[in-house]
Amino acid sequence: MRVLIVEDQARTARELQAGLAASDIEGQVAASAEEALRVLDGEPFEAMVVDVMLPGLSGLDLVQRLRDQGRDIPAVFLSAKADLQDRLHGLEVGGDDYLAKPYSILEVVARLKTIIRRTQAAPATQSRKVADLEWDPHARRITRSGNRIDLTPKEYAIMALLLEHVGEVVARNQMVQTVWGINCLVDANAVDVQILRLRRKVDDPYPVKLIHTLRGVGLVLEPRGDA
Repeated sequence: MRVLIVEDQARTARELQAGLAASDIEGQVAASAEEALRVLDGEPFEAMVVDVMLPGLSGLDLVQRLRDQGRDIPAVFLSAKADLQDRLHGLEVGGDDYLAKPYSILEVVARLKTIIRRTQAAPATQSRKVADLEWDPHARRITRSGNRIDLTPKEYAIMALLLEHVGEVVARNQMVQTVWGINCLVDANAVDVQILRLRRKVDDPYPVKLIHTLRGVGLVLEPRGDA
């Protein structure tokens, strides 16, 4: 497993690199967001660990830029900012997890492994079509009316789960266990943020709405609205 560590503090970067190495994870360091972008253009990584407060382009800006480019490499934010709004903002820009400092390196490793297992899970064997939405699980591609929808890893995982259960109610706890991990404690607001961002991409531009909430139960994927 190769992970890009985006951290401008040399000592912290070395500690992260050593901690990851102890768990058989190879960590390469980039001291700025700009350097990280150059490295990512030439080398493959399975995930990133990103400090939020970086000189120049921030860690949040880095991940936002990658998501805008359609690049879905998983990202775990590390930050001294631990308020709920800070954590939610990290998820809104496309982060997959957010850990406040001081953190345990063992927790960083556990979160990385959970995210990577989820993103590398075997795709379903068959494509699906719901109204004008088409899903090619082998290519990890989702389109509506022929337009590709670029999703973050968490958004894609939620959508794939709904597509595997078209017309069926997916309970909220089932979604959390599948997308975040069975033993992961997830703030309810963090789940709501991901669902809101997914709806903006999948439903807002189109008259036929596909993602629907059953209050207190979960979500269901089915076409409703004017064709």
